[in-house]
Amino acid sequence: MPLFDHIGELRRRLTVIVVTLLVTSVILYFYAPVLIYIVLSPVAPYLPASGGETMASIADLSQNFISLNPLEGFALKFKIALVFSLVVCCPIWIWQILGFFMPALKPNERKWVVPTFFAAIALFVSGVLFCYFLILSPAFEWLLGQTADIANPLGDVGFYVNTILLFEIGFGIAFELPLIVFYLTVFRIVPYKKLRESWRVIYIVLMVLCAMVTPDANPITMILMFAAMAVLYEGSLLLSRLVLARRMAREKLENETEESAGEGDEKK
Repeated sequence: MPLFDHIGELRRRLTVIVVTLLVTSVILYFYAPVLIYIVLSPVAPYLPASGGETMASIADLSQNFISLNPLEGFALKFKIALVFSLVVCCPIWIWQILGFFMPALKPNERKWVVPTFFAAIALFVSGVLFCYFLILSPAFEWLLGQTADIANPLGDVGFYVNTILLFEIGFGIAFELPLIVFYLTVFRIVPYKKLRESWRVIYIVLMVLCAMVTPDANPITMILMFAAMAVLYEGSLLLSRLVLARRMAREKLENETEESAGEGDEKK
């Protein structure tokens, strides 16, 4: 395709993504209090105002959290609606991104597009759920425990929501690591043997990335995230090994078949 056709295709796909996100955000805006309640539920019990109890209803938001900015309500509702739109609409924007690059792929490479599509969605959602159910509670319990010794921590609703959203997005993106590792090895960009032998260096890099992605200085958060990333990394290497083994067996069989055919032609 000519350059301007590529630009037009990119504009068309970006338009689909933007319009989808905006329409979904407007719809979810009216459910923003429910979404904020869902987001803050894992951390509310660790605030002094809660008395160690979970929020029983949306009405408990005003009892456990405060707002210091009169303009914060609208901005916060729209932000939470937009982030949830990214999660809800992830099949659409992921497919649009893959569709833009699909013409550049060879026919034998296009067979990976649909599996990649479903794997990317599953990994992103898994990262978000992993953070929500396993990370937020211990992370904020540790952080608020450090603050309680020197001050009375108040629940600034805007700051808490922004921090939690950073957690969720960071874990969602980080859980895409297996796709990167898988394609680096399967497309022979980086040899599988090199990744396998350099595991010490890679683990150190993962620890540094976990420290950078997590928006707090909590060692518990970093360790839990590193454990998840290490499991995903090893799983992606295992899957890559299985795919490469099948490919090598198929190539060996094809070579043997060609050699047998060549020997038959020579005898004739």
